[in-house]
Amino acid sequence: MKSLINAVALAALVAAPAVSFAQSSQQPVTRAQVRAELVQLEQAGYNPNDWMHYPENIQAAQAKIAAAQNAGATVDATGYGANAAAASQSGQRVVVPAAADRSSVYFGH
Repeated sequence: MKSLINAVALAALVAAPAVSFAQSSQQPVTRAQVRAELVQLEQAGYNPNDWMHYPENIQAAQAKIAAAQNAGATVDATGYGANAAAASQSGQRVVVPAAADRSSVYFGH
């Protein structure tokens, strides 16, 4: 019985990395998406025929694309905490009149 438990535990340990692998999208990349990315890279300065400077020029083009995509994003570098534009509103205090019934069961306790 112990060998069965050990075998199941070993199988679970071996299968765990395969199950935990996750991709950002389950769909394959289409041909149109690949062509659009190539056009975007070429517009950023990548030349596919310049194989002498291959790693440098594609990395530079990818860096330009990433910088252009991140240029529109604003970053709050003021510190930490809640959003400064957020607001909180509350009502006013409700005054509950005290019970003046002295014949209550709980009077004096």
